[in-house]
Amino acid sequence: MKFFLDTWYLFAVALVSGGLLAWPTLRRGAPAGGVSAAEAVLLINRQKAVLVDVRDAAEYAAGHVANAKNIPLATIQSSTALPKNKALPIVVVCNRGAAASRAVMMLRKLGYENARTLVGGLAAWREANLPVEKSA
Repeated sequence: MKFFLDTWYLFAVALVSGGLLAWPTLRRGAPAGGVSAAEAVLLINRQKAVLVDVRDAAEYAAGHVANAKNIPLATIQSSTALPKNKALPIVVVCNRGAAASRAVMMLRKLGYENARTLVGGLAAWREANLPVEKSA
C-alpha cells in the first residue's frame, strides 16, 4: 500500500495514456470483429479470406474491391455464392460499414464465425490506395 501511495502519479499517467490510446477506437465506433484495410489484405494473403460486397449491383458495378463477390444484403441469407467452407475468413464490404455490420450478424447466424466487417467500408479501402475495379 505504501508503494501505491508513494507512486500514485505513475498509476495516473498509466491510466491516462491507456485512455488516450483507446480513444480513437472508441470515437470511431469500430464494430467488434472489424478489420482495417491493411488487416483485410493480410487475411486475404495469408488465410485466403473471401471478400463479399453487400451493396446492390449498380453500386458494385460503379466500383468495388478487386476480386470481391457481389452478394446484396437482401439476398445474403439465401445466396449460393457464399463459400462452402464456413471456417474461411469473410471480409464484408459496403460503402461505409453500416450494412456490412448487419451482414456479418446474418453470416454468423449461418455459421460463418470468421465473418468480419471492413471498418470504413469501400471509402477506407480507397483511402488506403488499394485496388478498386469497375464492372463492364
